[in-house]
Amino acid sequence: MDSNKMNRNDVEKWLESHPEDATNIFTAKATPDMVDQWLAKRSSRKSLQDIGWASESSPTAVHPGERGTHHMLQSFRNVRKSFAGASGSLRSLLSPRKRKLHRRNKSALRQLDEKELFMELIRDIADELDLNTLSHKILSNVSILTNADRCSLFLVRHVRGDKEERVLVSKLFDVTENSTVEDALHSEEEEIKIPFGQGIAGHVALTKETVNIKNAYEDPRFNPEIDKKTGFRTHSILCMPICSHDGEVVGVAQVINKITGSHEFTQKDEEVFRNYLTFCGIGIMNAQLFEMSVNEYKRNQMLLQLARGIFAEQTSLDSVVHKIMSEAIELMKCKRCLVFILEEHEMSRLRRLEQCCLEGTTKIIGKRDTPPSLSRENSDNRDHSKRPTKQPSEETLKSIGFLKAFDLSNNDKDKVRDAGFEILHRSVNSDMAKYVAATGETINISEFDAQTRFKPVYDIDKEFKIRSVMCQPIYNSEHKIIGVAQMLNKFCNKTSVGEDFTEQDEKLFEAFAIFCGLGIHNTQMYEDAMKLMAKQAVSLEVLSYHASAQVEEVDRIRRYTIPTCDDFKLYDFKFSDFDLSEDQTIQASLRMFLDCNLVTEYHIPYEVLCRWLLSVRKNYRPVIYHNWRHAFNVAQTMFAMFKSGKMEKFLSKLELFVLLVACLCHDLDHRGTNNAFQQKTESALSQLYSTSTMEHHHFDHSIMILQTEGNNIFQFLSAEDYRVALTMLETAILSTDLALYFKKRNAFFELVEHRDCEWAKEEEKGLLRGMMMTACDVSAITKPWEVQRKVAELVASEFFEQGDLEKMQLHETPIAMMDREKKDQLPKMQVGFIDAICLPVYKVFSDLWPGLNPLHDGVKRNRDNWQAMADGKLSDA
Repeated sequence: MDSNKMNRNDVEKWLESHPEDATNIFTAKATPDMVDQWLAKRSSRKSLQDIGWASESSPTAVHPGERGTHHMLQSFRNVRKSFAGASGSLRSLLSPRKRKLHRRNKSALRQLDEKELFMELIRDIADELDLNTLSHKILSNVSILTNADRCSLFLVRHVRGDKEERVLVSKLFDVTENSTVEDALHSEEEEIKIPFGQGIAGHVALTKETVNIKNAYEDPRFNPEIDKKTGFRTHSILCMPICSHDGEVVGVAQVINKITGSHEFTQKDEEVFRNYLTFCGIGIMNAQLFEMSVNEYKRNQMLLQLARGIFAEQTSLDSVVHKIMSEAIELMKCKRCLVFILEEHEMSRLRRLEQCCLEGTTKIIGKRDTPPSLSRENSDNRDHSKRPTKQPSEETLKSIGFLKAFDLSNNDKDKVRDAGFEILHRSVNSDMAKYVAATGETINISEFDAQTRFKPVYDIDKEFKIRSVMCQPIYNSEHKIIGVAQMLNKFCNKTSVGEDFTEQDEKLFEAFAIFCGLGIHNTQMYEDAMKLMAKQAVSLEVLSYHASAQVEEVDRIRRYTIPTCDDFKLYDFKFSDFDLSEDQTIQASLRMFLDCNLVTEYHIPYEVLCRWLLSVRKNYRPVIYHNWRHAFNVAQTMFAMFKSGKMEKFLSKLELFVLLVACLCHDLDHRGTNNAFQQKTESALSQLYSTSTMEHHHFDHSIMILQTEGNNIFQFLSAEDYRVALTMLETAILSTDLALYFKKRNAFFELVEHRDCEWAKEEEKGLLRGMMMTACDVSAITKPWEVQRKVAELVASEFFEQGDLEKMQLHETPIAMMDREKKDQLPKMQVGFIDAICLPVYKVFSDLWPGLNPLHDGVKRNRDNWQAMADGKLSDA
């Protein structure tokens, strides 16, 4: 034969015709991997299954065309011994098959006497730990023992959430002599579930009785529907329980249609069947225990891997939560995951500030507290299905708030988004999360539409429909609930079909949640530490820059005779401070408090009021515009709204008091840069406050001054008035953030349009106070043209300085209003500012209260002037 022209077929023919040479080549050259591959490939074919079932001594017929292969198999039995120590994978493959390769075929087995046959079949299942394979072997062996046409095996499973209720689940169904494990094995979607007591198998499971039916169609427990679907005719049935060593039913075996004799199962069949199933019960229990140990090992390995991932990143809460949610979606096989982070609760930041001021001590602001009611000790979440649950009160649920909520979809796991306001506060998701936070219970709902405990609000998220949900608390190392994790819509990886969260899922995620809690808690501690460092840096800067009012200054102001409001023109909306000295601005401020009768009403010591005003003035930086003079002018406009605008009749004395204080404090320690600049430069302030950065700082600075000895003008308020005053002070100062103004003004305008508002409800008055703060803050736009023009230049100069800083520090081109190179666009920008912010609010005030017409008239005149200047009709000289 020409070697240059040989092909694969030629080689194969030569090897088949020279079996001894083929064997020698295989023995000398075959590697362990080759043997592994050969065995795996040959064992999958029916021809070798038959050979494998035959013993070496059995008289198996060999087809002439297969002699080469048969000879190689005989040689392989000798060769494989030489590889036994060479490959771990080979040993693992050969060991479990060794018994199978030496097992006798069915014909040979049936020739054994009863004792030998019984022992052979018991040995066959004795060392099998794979539950599916074991189940198939049991049924195959049962068919041999009873000469049955087909067999089925049902295993007991507990219903989720109820340890007492059990069902039978079809593990393998209708196994015939030629069925493989894969053919007979039922997937979760195909499983047949039979409640105890129903049908023949259910009756056997409940009563532990043996059922031997000679004619199935005469027994009322028999369901003929399966015969109709499959075309198979059931005649006789023998059904027996499989029990564990302690007598508990672990399964039911059922054989159908005896194929010998009278085709009916005899008493002898029952006896053999029963004896064999006794050993099968032990085997099934061992296989289940092994399966549990393997699953536990995999679970521990998976949790360890998840823990490594979570603890690798602990500098950012967002990053840690994103990693947790990504792992949770993979772990739980769900469509969507939400994580709610509980806000400070038991003693809120505001209450701590209040206590600080009342006690006259300085305390660290920012410590996280969680209510004792949310601790593991008070809300053990184990075995929820059995313990009675007390529904949390509405007050308890309302008292629970979430600082933030994260939302991650299985379709886009690279991007976690902040849940919107609606989902955070008004959705069924937040309702479930609050319930879990209040009770510590796990919620596991399989058919969400069918439940009535949580009312879905479908218009919140129309694109996502909840089908199944699991919601669990997240604890920190102190066993306090710090968050809630919510898994939505479990699905099957292979089919993408919706599934239910199982009890195993609950246990798995409970363990996972421990690591999550530690990761979140550690990250929060890190962020708190960073905030404390930032607060320390800010405090040191403030202390190094500002000074408290000196005794001499206080004495000098106290000795002044305070001029009247008319002398200062404080009632006039056209008021200007340009002609007043620094001390006169303090005197005018004192006059506003005196004229509103606040000193007498709230027993404010005159010396304390003088010291407080001087301290406030000293805590303003000498920036171009947002300085003490600006705060004083804002307070004067508020005073004029009280008196000339007749607004005081809609407000209480306490509101007048707080609003004046808020106006004077609303820009304390302003640095001449806005919130966006703080965020861009990642300043210490931006680390403390993620939103309304400067406004939060102004409020905290106000509290710091009140805490300073001899400066607490609220000291004689009642405890309730004190609490209300601090709340109003915070909301009033935060209202000067124009971002919040845009969020709230539509609600205010809608309220006004109804024309039936009496400004009696706190929610209505809160909106009114916020709009008044904005109107006063931008009131320079309503002043006479000469004043407005000068103030606008001051504002522009401060903005341009920030723009210069952005160019130098951030290497960015600032927006037009802060770009010095675009100062010629100032008139046009002023018109835009008036139209977008000023005119709408002044028009509403003017329509409601005619006494405020001067504000509306002033802004309209100035708009006309700015427009004329933008059009070149008015000189800018």
